[in-house]
Amino acid sequence: MAARAPGWLTARPIAHRGLHDRARGIVENMPSAIDAAIAANFAIEVDLQPTADNEAMVHHDYALGRLTQGTGELLSLTAAQLKQVGFKHTAERMMTLGDLCARVAGRVPLVLEVKSRFDGSRTLVRRMAEVLTSYSGPVAAMSFDPDQVMALRDLMPGLPRGIVAERHYTEGEWTRLPPEKTREMTGLRHAFRTQPHFVSYRVDDLPSPAPWIARNIFGCALITWTVRTPEQRARSARYADQMTFEGFIPE
Repeated sequence: MAARAPGWLTARPIAHRGLHDRARGIVENMPSAIDAAIAANFAIEVDLQPTADNEAMVHHDYALGRLTQGTGELLSLTAAQLKQVGFKHTAERMMTLGDLCARVAGRVPLVLEVKSRFDGSRTLVRRMAEVLTSYSGPVAAMSFDPDQVMALRDLMPGLPRGIVAERHYTEGEWTRLPPEKTREMTGLRHAFRTQPHFVSYRVDDLPSPAPWIARNIFGCALITWTVRTPEQRARSARYADQMTFEGFIPE
């Protein structure tokens, strides 16, 4: 595995999709959630999706509808079209990665999750590499998809990279992947190929052998997702180096 992640990655709790609170009109992955996290001095985790014109958009879902007006796959729409999409609980609009970088301006660390359709495409990581060339703030990137982590390793070898993982891949969306994909993901079997600097692991799956080995034998930083309850926070503090949190404000 690769060298350990830089200390700034685990120095402060990481706000999951920004410091959002929909009841107050602060929606995940949106400008106000970014501003709130910066004001509270938390690192920020956001999701990136590709567009029809190969831009990197800050949004979690693959399709419109849960948080937004309208319908349609993000991949079928251009960045300009997505910037016109209205949201249900805020007047703000979707950002590009470039918008995000300009807004944060290096004040807190960014942790970028590369969303993947597990089709081998490197389009999103290539666009990330272009944007991040001119960004000097602390930033790391990660993905559930080992192929995307390989893309990060190949295209941005100096960028701290991580794998997002859990113990089992037997339910929900994972059942749609070929068995060989989930087999490689299980137990971090891909680690000698992807060489992650850190592991972002499902908090309810700790303790678990694979992240223990990654942290204690190979020196990877271990982050948890997504911490929402006191029990999860205690579990994270016991087994990991830092947490990605949501729904409360850490002291």
